Amino acid sequence: MTAPSDDAKRDELSRRGALHPHAEQVSDPLFDRESFFDRRDAVQVKYEMLRSVQAEGRPVSRAAAQFGFSRPTFYAARAAFGRAGLPGLLPAKKGPKRAHKLSEPVLSFVDGQRATRPSPTMAALRDLIHGRFGLTVDARSIRRALLRRSKTTP
Repeated sequence: MTAPSDDAKRDELSRRGALHPHAEQVSDPLFDRESFFDRRDAVQVKYEMLRSVQAEGRPVSRAAAQFGFSRPTFYAARAAFGRAGLPGLLPAKKGPKRAHKLSEPVLSFVDGQRATRPSPTMAALRDLIHGRFGLTVDARSIRRALLRRSKTTP
């Protein structure tokens, strides 16, 4: 039976996106000998994979297989580690990196509508965006985009 603290750690690794998806494939003896090493921790496993190639001269294909990753994952981890060190091995945020629907042309259209109409509501702007661009956006998203834009525009 797994100890509650192990369950809590697994849950936290999962919540942060750092749970190794193939922990059962980690066959490096280090993860069997030492309790310090946790094959479920993808960041730790990636670091040890990189270290085994760099410090021990292990071939990339063998290291990737022993640590439960693919060769492309090894090369991506090596590049990320080279750019940012250990934080580079942390999982990247998933999802859009910007407001992809409310692009610059859409926001320029909104600015034009706000300039020509007396105080349009966000719901009215939403409907105008849908009519002009065919986009379905939430009124709150429009408000947030306008607030973000006003913070960056002097």
